[in-house]
Amino acid sequence: MAALGKIRSRGITLIAIIGFGLFAFIAEEAFRSCESSRNNQRQQIGEVLGEKISYEEFAKLVDEAQEAMKLMGQENLNDEQLNQLRDQVWQGFVQYQIVKKECDKLGLTVTDDEMQNVLNEGTNQMLLSTPFVNRQTGRFDANQLKQFLAQYKTQQNANPQMAEQMQAIYKYWSYVEKSLRQQLLMQKYNGLLAHCFLSNPVEAKMSFNEESEESQIQLAAYPYSSIQDAKVQVSDADLKSKYDELKPRFQQYVESRDIKYVDVQINASAADRAALLKQFGAYAKELSAVADPTNVVRKSTSSVPYLGIPVGKEAFPTDIAQKLDSMSVGQTLGPVENTQDNTLNVIKLVAKQQLPDSVKFRAIQVGGTTPDEAHQRADSIYNALNGGADFATIAKKYGQDGQEQWLTTRQYEYSNSMDKETQGYLNSLLTMGVNEMKNVTLTQGNLIVQVLDRKNMIDKYTAAVVKKAIDYSKETRGAIFNKFSSFASANQSAADIIKNAEKNGYKVQEVKDVTTAQHYLAGIRSTRDAMKWLFEAGEGDVSKMYECGDNGNNLLIVICDKIHPIGYRGLDDAQVKELVKQAVLRDKKAEQLIAKAKGANSIAAAKAKGAQVLTVNQVTFAAPVFVQATGASEPALSGAVYAAKKGAFSSHPVKGQAGVYQFQVINRTKNAAKFDEKAQEMKLRQKAMQYAGNFMNELYIKAGVVDNRYLFF
Repeated sequence: MAALGKIRSRGITLIAIIGFGLFAFIAEEAFRSCESSRNNQRQQIGEVLGEKISYEEFAKLVDEAQEAMKLMGQENLNDEQLNQLRDQVWQGFVQYQIVKKECDKLGLTVTDDEMQNVLNEGTNQMLLSTPFVNRQTGRFDANQLKQFLAQYKTQQNANPQMAEQMQAIYKYWSYVEKSLRQQLLMQKYNGLLAHCFLSNPVEAKMSFNEESEESQIQLAAYPYSSIQDAKVQVSDADLKSKYDELKPRFQQYVESRDIKYVDVQINASAADRAALLKQFGAYAKELSAVADPTNVVRKSTSSVPYLGIPVGKEAFPTDIAQKLDSMSVGQTLGPVENTQDNTLNVIKLVAKQQLPDSVKFRAIQVGGTTPDEAHQRADSIYNALNGGADFATIAKKYGQDGQEQWLTTRQYEYSNSMDKETQGYLNSLLTMGVNEMKNVTLTQGNLIVQVLDRKNMIDKYTAAVVKKAIDYSKETRGAIFNKFSSFASANQSAADIIKNAEKNGYKVQEVKDVTTAQHYLAGIRSTRDAMKWLFEAGEGDVSKMYECGDNGNNLLIVICDKIHPIGYRGLDDAQVKELVKQAVLRDKKAEQLIAKAKGANSIAAAKAKGAQVLTVNQVTFAAPVFVQATGASEPALSGAVYAAKKGAFSSHPVKGQAGVYQFQVINRTKNAAKFDEKAQEMKLRQKAMQYAGNFMNELYIKAGVVDNRYLFF
């Protein structure tokens, strides 16, 4: 009982302790929950129509598109190309999800029969990029596709190389089929929308008259530029009133941020350049002296590999390709500097030949338990074929189909490396005559190849190229890095950086309206970390020093200068205020010039009041008239001229974009165009569709799209 009484006497304290313990437990769980939520959010690349898109989901879509591009011959995408691909995949995904939702509401789908009709027709551009195109008709061949799919199902256990090739083609076809279904659904939706816009004969006739009726006028122009801005009084009330009128123009649908930044580029010093030139002089001597430049190019770590086989000019960098035709075989050129890509170059033209761009051939792969057995078996097959044996029959005997196939230059000329056996094999194919057969010996076996056709003879080049960036030394980088690092340490506020940058030899630059959709900050590569920082920073925050750019050759400090949230930009925004001010100035100048023009009842009277007089021909209602005196297109003037009678003077001045105008219609004629009712109606429908093309933008805004790709790429 005493113990119970003791507990009761300290009840408030115990309750406080227990309460704190419970709070700590709940807070810990809440923290874990929030942390888990943040981790999930970090894995979300975006959101469309309330649906989260994970990084894995998007990466899979990009991988599919990239694999498709590889099969189309576009391999080894650089950063710029990869960013473009990601943009295309993202935009395509978002657009399809938005349209699909609208189609679901309407009950629109793409049926299997509709897909089959497109396949049978065989003219869709997507289908023409597949391997199932009939070379004679130039159209997609649905039967070839059916044969491939049947073969794919039955030959899953074929030899690994064949199975891998078929798997790649099957994946590509799956990608094309999915993309085609999406394309057809979007076309169906657009077609439904297009048929909502109609025209009629009355509208067509009016439209034709507006295009064909031309007026010649005498124009009196009072340019706004004739009044100095300083002589116009603009009050805060004027700005507020005009802002309220124009406010819808200043709505933004994504958050953006203004930045100030200091960017220091690390470049090679004079000593660095001298050392590199000496090194390239040695490369030039070595290339001149050797018959096989493979080792020289490899040891130089050139960015252009040496394949040792003839390739098309397009396989070389543009600056190298431009020099090949002016070189003689055996010549070594360089060192040559290319300022566009900041490189030094040495070129040796080993050979130049006229060779086919495409070779049609068939082959039998011959193996054995030992290389000698394979060679002997190959000799036997080769002799039998030379004696008149059927190629396909012998190929079938060895478990192959001996199928005819095409080798194009693009299939091998962009390779990063090539062994001696592959070089010999390709050289054989390129130089053999039509119907010629050859027994190609390889380390592990043989290939019996026969060339069936050669097409498109072009110049091909075997050239060794040493291309390397004019790079800075460690000493140069260290000196620049240490100086800028010291500046960053000594100036950690935005005000200090802006105040002291110029004294230290640096320049403060700015970029307006940075959004998360941008790949690079201030156009500098590899700035993903800086982008992440920026969209978590507050106004006035200063970043750490980032090493970014190509190969880390940029040092960057960023200031988050201004945050523009989703919504309406206010009048306190400098850009908005300037736009509003210019609109107020136009209005006030227009008032003054209209008052000045008042009372003028002829062109001569307007000229006496200071107007610039000029003749303007071919004024129609359908297009805004361009006024040379003010340098502006004026839709209001076109409308006023169309409404005026021939010979009449417009005593009421017209307020335009760049001035106030009075005019007299001197003449009015019809141009030589002939009225075609159906064609005019079609033109009106197309114009209406162009105006309605903004529907996608409206749907996009309503879809609540969130783009977090900057966190990942």
